Amino acid sequence: MSPAEPADPADPVEPTGPPEAAEALPAVAPQLRELRRRASLTLEAAARTAGLSPAHLSRLETGQRQPSLPMLLALARVYGTTVSELLGETVANRDAVVRAADMEPTRAGGWTYWQAGAPGRGMQALRVHVPYGAQGDIVRVHPGEEWLYVLGGRLRLRLGDAAHTLSPGDSAHFDSLTPHRIAAADRGGADLLFVHTLLQSPATALCLGGPTQGEPT
Repeated sequence: MSPAEPADPADPVEPTGPPEAAEALPAVAPQLRELRRRASLTLEAAARTAGLSPAHLSRLETGQRQPSLPMLLALARVYGTTVSELLGETVANRDAVVRAADMEPTRAGGWTYWQAGAPGRGMQALRVHVPYGAQGDIVRVHPGEEWLYVLGGRLRLRLGDAAHTLSPGDSAHFDSLTPHRIAAADRGGADLLFVHTLLQSPATALCLGGPTQGEPT
């Protein structure tokens, strides 16, 4: 008989329930694994953000343990989804069309953006106005992919060591793990369409940035 597995100090203590408890959430394990992969997160990165150990998250994904409600809430925030989706419940149909009149502007880090697609999708689309001088010195590195299309004005885009100036009609598609900076090249600012696959992050924490240093939240 092999010795019992030592307790992981980073793992939360879970009460032992009746045998049927292990079968209460049969869809959770594969759903957790699929949502993490869709979010382009490693096991270690997802566990760290959710406050779990990688070993514990691995056990959840393989069905060896069942998550508590606090764990589900934490993982839902990490993956940018709902507890219902984590549980494999059917998501209600989303509207395919977003009307201009329904797009409410939101400001983040000096930028203004409008949701141009339905929330909770694998891709998130935004229409963005980048004012001159806002966040041009902020370098971003994060999992995912980004695509942008310049509608008006000129945009400065730095990808790693390469610098580009994009004019109306130009576009860029890149891996977000490449260090990148986005800034308006003209004093009138720049307008663009912005699509990303960062389902685990709220829009205001992406390249649009949260509040810059010294800016109130």
